[in-house]
Amino acid sequence: MSNNLLNLYPADQARQTILRRSAVGEVKLTPTLAKGIARVFGEVISPEEAVKRILADVAQRGEPSVIDWTEKIDGLRLPRLLVPQTEIETAYQEIATDLREALHFAANRLREFHRHQPMQSWLDWRPDGGALGQIIRPLERVGVYAPGGTAAYPSTLLMGAVTARVAGVKEVIVTTPCNRDGKISPVLLAAAKVAEVDAVYAIGGAQAIGALAYGLASLPKVDKIVGPGNIFVTLAKRQVYGLVDIDGLPGPTETLIIADETAKPALVAADLLAQAEHDTLASAILITPSQRLADGVQQEVAHQIEALSRAKIIAESLQNQGGIVLCADLTEAMELNNLYAPEHLCLHVQNPWAWVGQVKNAGGIFVGEHAYEVLGDYTAGPTHVMPTMGTARFASPLSVRDFTKIISVFGLGETESAAISSAAQILAQAEGLSAHANAVSIRQEK
Repeated sequence: MSNNLLNLYPADQARQTILRRSAVGEVKLTPTLAKGIARVFGEVISPEEAVKRILADVAQRGEPSVIDWTEKIDGLRLPRLLVPQTEIETAYQEIATDLREALHFAANRLREFHRHQPMQSWLDWRPDGGALGQIIRPLERVGVYAPGGTAAYPSTLLMGAVTARVAGVKEVIVTTPCNRDGKISPVLLAAAKVAEVDAVYAIGGAQAIGALAYGLASLPKVDKIVGPGNIFVTLAKRQVYGLVDIDGLPGPTETLIIADETAKPALVAADLLAQAEHDTLASAILITPSQRLADGVQQEVAHQIEALSRAKIIAESLQNQGGIVLCADLTEAMELNNLYAPEHLCLHVQNPWAWVGQVKNAGGIFVGEHAYEVLGDYTAGPTHVMPTMGTARFASPLSVRDFTKIISVFGLGETESAAISSAAQILAQAEGLSAHANAVSIRQEK
C-alpha cells in the first residue's frame, strides 16, 4: 500500500480540517444509505424520518411491529424475541476456555474499578431536628444495546451490564441483533451470562430502541438505554430521550495521540491502526512537533497494515478521517487536544504525567506507552463507553453514576424553616406568584 495513508497537516490547517467538529448526530445521506432506505420504505426519506416511522409503529403495534421491521430490514423472520436461558448457558459452556476466562477477567476488572466510585446517600442533621440531604437510588430497569449483526462486541455488553450491576440496578436487559444466519454470536451470549443480565432479546436497530423505550408484551419498558449502535440506533435513542434516559449519542470512535521525539514510531503506528480498524469513519490522529517521528510513523503504518485482516477499512479510515498534525511544541499539541476534545487521548511523551494536569477535554487519558488504548477497550477497568464527537467538553465516560439517580431530602425543622421563610416570600412576590407568598405568610401568622 501507499506510504501516504496518513496525510500531514500544519496546525492551522488541521484546525479547519481534521480537527473541525460537526454537529452531534449530523447525518449525510450517502448513496449507499439512500439505496438501503429506499429498499425498506419504497422511497428515499431521511434517516431521521425512517427512524420516526419505525418507532411510531413499534409504539402502536408492539411485538408484531418489531418482527415485521426486522424482516424488512435484515431479511430475517424472528420465531421469537426472548433468547432461552438454555441457549445462553450452552453458548457459555461451548466457547473456548481461554475466551470464557478472558470474559470473566474483564468483568472482574470492571467490578473492581467501579466499586471505588462514591454512591453514598447523606443527611446533614440540623440543631432543630430537621435535615437536608440526598438519597442515592439505583435505576430499576436498564436496557443495554449490544451491536452484533456484522460483528460481535462482547466487551461493549460487559461495559454496560457489569457497571449497571455494580450500581445496584435491579433488572438489566440486553438487546442485540442476530447475524445473517439468524443467530446471536455465542460469545455475546456468554458475555451476557458473565455479566449476570436478566434477559437477552434478539432485536437490533431502531426497533430495539423502540422495544426498550415503549415496552412489549414480553419485554418491560426500561428507565434508561445505554450502548452504541449504527446511525439508526443513535437517532432512535435521540428520539426516545425524555421518555427514557440515554447514555449519550455516540459517534464513530476516535483517538488522538500526542507524541514527541522520544516516542517509538512502531508503537504509535500500532495504536493508530488499532483505532482505524473499527470502521471507515473512525478517526486516528497524531499530533507531534517532531518531523522525524511523523516520517517514522508513516513508514510503520505502511509496513504494519500489510499483515492486518481489516486493511481496506483501516486504509479508508486513515485517508479520510485520520492524519498527522505537525505543531510547534507540546504546549500547542495540548491546546489542539483541548480544542478537539477526543474520546481517547494517548500521551506518548517523555514525561506523560507532567501533562495530565493540562488536559481539559478528553473522554479518557492513556498515560504512556504501556497504558495503550486497546487495554482500555477490554481489561483496564474503566468502561470504554466514552464521549465522542467533541462532547468530552461536557460529557463523561459511562460509570455507576449513570445508573443511579439523586432524590433530594427537605427535612426542615421549625427554627430553620422560620429563618429562611422571609427571603422565600420576597422572591415569590418578585416573581408574581402570590400563592407561593401566601404559603409563607400563612405560616408566619400562625
